[in-house]
Amino acid sequence: TFISILDACANLPSLVEGKEAHACIVDRGFEMNLVVANALVNMYGKWGSIRDACQIFNRMPERDVVSWNAL
Repeated sequence: TFISILDACANLPSLVEGKEAHACIVDRGFEMNLVVANALVNMYGKWGSIRDACQIFNRMPERDVVSWNAL
């Protein structure tokens, strides 16, 4: 699943694989799915890429406790 891929990428030192996974998610229209968006925010946050995490967070149509904790 996308969630598993993003979680694995979040623990890698390279941004390349995560960015590729993010591009696939966007192509398939899942970026704004709450669970997927939370995983993206978490992934970018773990990498220290706060700008990317905030951009996704700000575009989320809905947020939950997980969203706020991931940010």
